[in-house]
Amino acid sequence: MDVRAEHALDTARLQAYLAEQLPAGDGTGDLKLAQFDAGQSNPTYLVTFAGNRYVLRKKPTGKLLPSAHAVDREFRIMQALAQTDVPVPNVRVLCDDDSVIGTMFYVMDFIDGRVFKDPALPLLSKSERLPVFENAANALAGLHAVDWRAAGLEDFGKSSDYIARQIKRWSGQFEASKTEDIPAMDALTAWLRDNMPADVNEPHNVTIAHGDFRIDNMIYGPNDLTPIAVLDWELSTIGHPLSDFAYCAMMYFTPAGARPSPGLAGLNLADEGIPSLSEFVAMYAEAAGRTSVDEINYYMAFSKFRMSAILQGVYKRSLDGNASSRIAGQMGEFAKTFAKAGMMFADGTLRVS
Repeated sequence: MDVRAEHALDTARLQAYLAEQLPAGDGTGDLKLAQFDAGQSNPTYLVTFAGNRYVLRKKPTGKLLPSAHAVDREFRIMQALAQTDVPVPNVRVLCDDDSVIGTMFYVMDFIDGRVFKDPALPLLSKSERLPVFENAANALAGLHAVDWRAAGLEDFGKSSDYIARQIKRWSGQFEASKTEDIPAMDALTAWLRDNMPADVNEPHNVTIAHGDFRIDNMIYGPNDLTPIAVLDWELSTIGHPLSDFAYCAMMYFTPAGARPSPGLAGLNLADEGIPSLSEFVAMYAEAAGRTSVDEINYYMAFSKFRMSAILQGVYKRSLDGNASSRIAGQMGEFAKTFAKAGMMFADGTLRVS
């Protein structure tokens, strides 16, 4: 967790700024920094200052893709959701003065709990695994039930044509970070445009969308399996709930033990005490009060398209020397794999029953 040389900060300037913005604490000690290796997009640091622990998230340096690395949106939505039942960290301050540490950043409280990096949950007993999935489905359904207008997020995203705009955005991001031709991505983009479900703009399909909801983007209690914080809100917007769920469900199609992001494919789920994908879909549908999830396969293809574009951006930043994670250089091959998997949902090779 040492701070990597390329992500070093001016600790003196940061300490002076935070001394004016944060509670006084016990008033002892200089500011100390460590860097989390998790997170492919925005450099993230553990800050120890005045006897308290905080987390700092900042935009990376260098040339960035348009609308990417929106730490200000992360700050805003967590601030808004603090007034709801959705568990989020307490945010402290957003700084848009680049002279402090070079780019925009925000600070939130450090949450002491457990993060399960592997959805196979090898550190839990068989009987404990099902509740993690149930709680994840309930937490996501709870987010989608939030009245986003009442939460002050009416201008957080457009309330129509989310899928069409996302296809335009991520295909544009992909082209801007393209390092070679990926035919499957081109075919998948065209298929998504041509096969969009008719009900995408119905009111029940317009909700807050987290954009990166995964089991490992939640913190669970130190002594139980209750989610106490949902993290990584950079991609949040007003969007489609099934696209949000489909993204979470991608773990079922990612090989178990794969690095850096292991999944569940290849495991005997029943033997491991893990629900099947169909059971996980049913958990979410029940928690969200949805009577139908007939279009889930379209959103599975869409989620893989979107992930391919994201990973291609990470890979391009690694080539440019300003990626946030040491493993970013591996992402080019993952981008191809996700595009091909998306086409398998498009042509019916893969289906959620």
